[in-house]
Amino acid sequence: MIFLILGVLIWSGVHLLPSLGVQTRGAWIERIGEGPYKGLFTLSLVGAIALMVVGWRSAAPVGVYAPPAWGMTLANLTMFVSLVSFIGSNVPTNLKRIVRHPQLTGVAIWGFGHLLANGDVRSLVLFGGIGVWAIVAMVSINRRDGAWQKPEPLPLAAEVKLLVAGIVAYAVLAFAHPYISGVSPFPG
Repeated sequence: MIFLILGVLIWSGVHLLPSLGVQTRGAWIERIGEGPYKGLFTLSLVGAIALMVVGWRSAAPVGVYAPPAWGMTLANLTMFVSLVSFIGSNVPTNLKRIVRHPQLTGVAIWGFGHLLANGDVRSLVLFGGIGVWAIVAMVSINRRDGAWQKPEPLPLAAEVKLLVAGIVAYAVLAFAHPYISGVSPFPG
């Protein structure tokens, strides 16, 4: 469990540095340069992911609460919404006119959805921890950046492409999920 906790803490800390530790980040970049800083940032995230995967797979799923019977179904629905939101942050769509932080919103939805389907300690640490990080990140970025400047409207065709991309990403992740986590996303 310690690897899982460390992975979530490193992930959260590294990601929160640009919004909560602006001066610290600036000092590091000034001292070592932007390229090395980005390299350390990336290396830290890869290490955090590795710790989370190893920690997840090695931690026993000790139950804390019984997920609702419909939890898995709703988790699958929230996963699709999460993926559309996550992908929508990186392509031009009208989603960015509705949601200020679509990628972080997608991560928060991902965490919430997984907690509907999993009631064990390791799930609370991973999905709850990353979900809380995403919410804290949205609040801290809003404080740092000030008022939201919504982008100009785009044609609806952008949303059709986003939904298709979401369907494809969902299918790929649904197939890969048992290999990544050791758990099938579909009951039965």
